[in-house]
Amino acid sequence: MEPVRRHPQPESSPPPRAGRVSELVAGLPPSGIRRFFDLVEATEGVISLGVGEPDFPTPWTVSAAAIGALEAGRTNYTSNLGLLSLRRAIAAHLARRYAVSYDPRSEIIVTVGVSEAMDLVFRSILDPGDEVVICEPCFVSYGPTVRLAHGIPVIVATCMEDAFVPRPEAIAAAISPRTRAILVSSPSNPTGAVIPRATLAAIHDLAAAHDLLVVSDEIYDRLYYGPEGHTCFAALPGARERTVLLNGFSKAYAMTGWRVGYACAPADILAAMNRVHQYTMMCASIVSQEAALEALRRGENAVREMVRAYDQRRRFLVDGFNRLGLTCFEPQGAFYTFPSIRSTGLDEETFCARLLAEEKVATVPGSAFGACGAGHFRATYAAAMPELREALARIERFVARLR
Repeated sequence: MEPVRRHPQPESSPPPRAGRVSELVAGLPPSGIRRFFDLVEATEGVISLGVGEPDFPTPWTVSAAAIGALEAGRTNYTSNLGLLSLRRAIAAHLARRYAVSYDPRSEIIVTVGVSEAMDLVFRSILDPGDEVVICEPCFVSYGPTVRLAHGIPVIVATCMEDAFVPRPEAIAAAISPRTRAILVSSPSNPTGAVIPRATLAAIHDLAAAHDLLVVSDEIYDRLYYGPEGHTCFAALPGARERTVLLNGFSKAYAMTGWRVGYACAPADILAAMNRVHQYTMMCASIVSQEAALEALRRGENAVREMVRAYDQRRRFLVDGFNRLGLTCFEPQGAFYTFPSIRSTGLDEETFCARLLAEEKVATVPGSAFGACGAGHFRATYAAAMPELREALARIERFVARLR
């Protein structure tokens, strides 16, 4: 019998592929963050300011909830969308903090971290050749995630002179008939930049004028040090119906390894995301979901304590870099600094490689986050104050030798 073919075959076959790996995957660059992480693991005595992971343990009450779930035999699958109790808690949390309302039954999905949520949304909204506007410097996965969904990332550069805040006119210039979405990240990884409310409103106006979606990555919303408070994009007037809101528990609750995030979106978009999710991940770990539920119920005091500690470290590191001539704007969110190394005469790759080799301090070259990150490096302050003091002393020795 002839094999059953589900798709029509082309009249002429394409030339055979050179290797066994997809050309799309083969063309993806390796993560600049993970490359330096691997170097750190191979070197003893390193102080790592490279990986963006809280140095605090997960709050005990959260871990205890997970242990309780295991002891009670709660190790089954959940609904594809996640535990309804957790989705209700997420809806209540967003309503309480940002006065934005989501139906937990049809507009919220629990995912395996925000990374999966972002993968789901782009695979759900993009056809081959569709474009997504992305502002750089940005987290290393944004562009590759769009490409893996067969989309095209269109890059808008930002700069330190603008506090790494995108200019709406630059975003407007990047929009084309193939544009499907604008990706917004505030507070930002790697710069710690916060986009002002007025700029976010201008981005929403652009999205509305061109009938675009806005994918808003707000994983650092609780790590915010400015006086105004975080602006949730979906809470802007008129924005909810064209926003896919991404968030999770990794950063604020020190739960990176638990791998639990969520997305909120209009019901039609959410249903499409769930369609992909049910054939890939199926559901997030029930144990992690139980832990996340406890984090929302009783984790607020732990979040406040961590934010106070991060704020102290933030001011210490920013002041220290500026004192050393490594010009550093003041980040208002997340737990990253993004100082300039132009005064050293080195490029960012050389600076970070030599700093690691000579003084055993790990940082990440700014160009790992986009071409406009050249001339900078990322240093996290998700490390204890004694480590930050020692790291800054080592950096000071290193910089002194360059002059």
